[in-house]
Amino acid sequence: MVRQIIKIDEEKCNGCGLCVTACHESAIALIDGKAKLIRDDYCDGMGDCLPNCPTGAISFEMREAAAYDEAAVEANKLAKEKEAKKQAPAFHGCPGSAMRQMKRDNAAANATVMDAAKPVSQLANWPVQIKLAPVVAPYYKGAKLLIAADCTAYAYASFHQDFIRGKVTLVGCPKLDDVDYSEKLTEIIRNNDIQSVTIVRMEVPCCGGLEMAAKRAISESGKFLPWQVVTISIDGIILE
Repeated sequence: MVRQIIKIDEEKCNGCGLCVTACHESAIALIDGKAKLIRDDYCDGMGDCLPNCPTGAISFEMREAAAYDEAAVEANKLAKEKEAKKQAPAFHGCPGSAMRQMKRDNAAANATVMDAAKPVSQLANWPVQIKLAPVVAPYYKGAKLLIAADCTAYAYASFHQDFIRGKVTLVGCPKLDDVDYSEKLTEIIRNNDIQSVTIVRMEVPCCGGLEMAAKRAISESGKFLPWQVVTISIDGIILE
């Protein structure tokens, strides 16, 4: 059938991932750093993704396309939710993905940036990658959640002391990961006693996808939590 459907101009696309999080039907994905319409039947042609594109890379077109399949979209959402909620009684996967909780002593908690000769890690949980993190874990209870872009810890020198200390840390990169973070983050916030959320991103446009996903997760969790966004410049300065 001929119908209205979105069209993505890859030349204009900067890979920010905002359209991916804006598409409730999961019709768009980031592939090789570019947004792509992965299934015609997942696109309802309503264009929720259009206003979120900062470069104007998305437009409408009339062309031959499979009809929008609402049942398939809902089935896909349910499958993703079911997968996210799976909690294996024992871990049998990659050892590097096994859940761990680190106990930090008072010396670590009180360490300052002046301790340059002997830096102390403030990381209190593992794994930290959003894609690998469990939906439910003991360390989420009463936690202050830090959701950070991968690059922030490299750009900002005192990241452990100023951001990781006293928080449960989750990191990701929407440009490199072909996944909608908002779904998993929603489940983490909804199913645990999270006290607050701090989002730390870089100033580059692609980090907007992480910020959007975190904000959407807070909204869709049904909880009213204090949250803040901190933006780091490429030269390692906190931007106002």
